[in-house]
Amino acid sequence: MTKADIVNEIAQQTGIEKVEVLAVVEAFMGTVKASLIKGEPVYLRGFGSFIIKHRAQKAARNITKKTTIVVPAHDIPSFKPAKSFVSELKK
Repeated sequence: MTKADIVNEIAQQTGIEKVEVLAVVEAFMGTVKASLIKGEPVYLRGFGSFIIKHRAQKAARNITKKTTIVVPAHDIPSFKPAKSFVSELKK
């Protein structure tokens, strides 16, 4: 499902114009991004959490050149679904 599909689905269900729905979806995504950039997780009860995971520095191998490189420590965004959401998927 794409962002356009989400906007169309919400517009059909609510009767709100697509332009307004698109603005709300864009604002939501921007708010989540801004929060994660500041290092603050986003918790949506019953849906899941957008969190930042820290990856430690590690050594990796380039097999073709037979060299070892160091991958620096970094943070990545992650989504952890709520237990109730996971249980609904398993049905």
